[in-house]
Amino acid sequence: MKTINLVQPLIPMPAPICLMENSPAGELQVQQEALRVLEEITQPVVVVAIAGLYRTGKSYLMNKLASRRTGFSLGSTVQSHTKGIWMWCVPHPCRAGHTLVLLDTEGLGDVEKGNVKNDTWIFALAVLLSSTLVYNSMNTIDHYALEKLHYVTELTEHIKVKAAGEGGRQEEEDSAEFVRFFPAFVWAVRDFTLQLKLNGREISEDEYLEHALKLKPGHGKEVAVYNTTRDCLRNYFPTRKCFVFMPPVPGEQMSQLAALPDSALHPQFLVQTSRFCEYVFQESQVKTIPGGQPVNARLFGSLVQTYVSTIQSGQVPCPENAVTTMATIENEAAVKEALAHYTAGMAAQQLPAELGELSEAHGKCEGEALALFMQRSFKDEDRAFQKRLMVCDARGFSSSHPPQCLSSQVTHKQVTGALDFSAPVYLRDRCHVVEDFRKAPNKGVKVSLWSLYFSLSFLPKEEKQKAEMLEQQQKVVEEKQLQMEQLMKDQERSHQEHVRQLEAKVTEEVASAQQEAKRALECKLKEHEAMLQQGFKEKARMMEEEIAELRQEMSTQKMQELFNMAKVYGQVLKVMYDAFVSDDDNDNRHPSPSQASGRTGRWM
Repeated sequence: MKTINLVQPLIPMPAPICLMENSPAGELQVQQEALRVLEEITQPVVVVAIAGLYRTGKSYLMNKLASRRTGFSLGSTVQSHTKGIWMWCVPHPCRAGHTLVLLDTEGLGDVEKGNVKNDTWIFALAVLLSSTLVYNSMNTIDHYALEKLHYVTELTEHIKVKAAGEGGRQEEEDSAEFVRFFPAFVWAVRDFTLQLKLNGREISEDEYLEHALKLKPGHGKEVAVYNTTRDCLRNYFPTRKCFVFMPPVPGEQMSQLAALPDSALHPQFLVQTSRFCEYVFQESQVKTIPGGQPVNARLFGSLVQTYVSTIQSGQVPCPENAVTTMATIENEAAVKEALAHYTAGMAAQQLPAELGELSEAHGKCEGEALALFMQRSFKDEDRAFQKRLMVCDARGFSSSHPPQCLSSQVTHKQVTGALDFSAPVYLRDRCHVVEDFRKAPNKGVKVSLWSLYFSLSFLPKEEKQKAEMLEQQQKVVEEKQLQMEQLMKDQERSHQEHVRQLEAKVTEEVASAQQEAKRALECKLKEHEAMLQQGFKEKARMMEEEIAELRQEMSTQKMQELFNMAKVYGQVLKVMYDAFVSDDDNDNRHPSPSQASGRTGRWM
């Protein structure tokens, strides 16, 4: 698909700013300063959020991801220091032209806050907004640590994947729907002092995590409680990763960690931190929304506003609803941006100009405007916004065809307007037009051709006047025919350009949707294999239905792409023809293709 490179450099952010804060009443409020910063960044974003219990060193890891010693406030007391969610936008160290958005969330479980529901919303927003979620905990992954992660079990109550159906009915959602847009999950275990051994053999950090998430066989309330959090982590997050960190310094120096140079920290801790950062940089993906649409900083700001507004209204955030809302706003803006680009490009043309020059300028401006629209628009249902752009393009070009050549200037006065063809009037008009023609560059009709009209001396005889009028009228018909032929060529070229760019857009959208489904399928296949190996045949059987649905979806997406392509041609042709004919019907300005050859009505 043709693209216009409008990616701007990242706005410098020397320090984090508050993205959303908790009001005195306990409500989350988005900060306008943060939204202004995001609005000015056009790059796609990789969003990494960190969550966990308060006073567990979350901010230190985020500063390391920002390649800074300080930034996110660490604090040095038993009180939770970060309030709300803070944001730091920095250049991505591994992806040119991308922005790394770091989100440091308020510590969970703060005894002074006394608002458990607020903690749940903080955690839910971290999940909704990030492409990688880091969960930070202390010492070890045991049953107690998993109980502290009960926020995961509440996510399905605070997040709805799909919008309500007719009558407000909410369809039942399975884990495959959540795994499509949930972030990658990284568990960071701080101050880990145990040996990574299991049954006498050394294990990796990932094996340690998988062992901790192993389900307990059997039935009953106790087993269900034991498995609930583990089930959620296994089924909702597409990937899982674990890192353990030994204490960086002796306990009495922990309060001064931000001020200590790397040389004062334990070498093994530095190695572990470096591995953690490298993994996050290499593996964290661009943030996407349902459908696989990549998110840039401006869209990310809209996403934040939409989710927080939904929570403030007492409703449950729904990514599908958020995408619909954002798409309407973005597609409206995409049409305006494209039309502004087209208008500015055509306004820059020097007039008068040859019709061919105007046609070439129109083709260039229209192609660029369409590319801008395609880049910004998404989820354009039935291509409604593109149709609006096509109609505006068709009408805009027809209005950009003023009679710039000398013949049209003469006939506009003498044929369509100057019925009073007395000798003084004709002589006056002829002199003015000839003088303007001599001064004007880019003359639309050759001087030698017009010498036929003005080589004869003016004789105010009725027969001579009638003959000249007939000759000029014939010239108008010929020029109108040339104009119409050029317009038809331009309309066909415009149609082909819309089809070409729309084909590329549809292919891109299908590829994004397939990638989203592929990620979910890989997650489910991996979990299905694990369930079989661990003897959970019933769970494995239930997962097979989800796997079959995902495979069916991926196989039909290509067919849907071909179906969309077939619709494209008919839609584009119909819209362009309707735009062409509607003006003709409304104000008699443009002949339809069937009338083009025989009609001599006015062009303007």
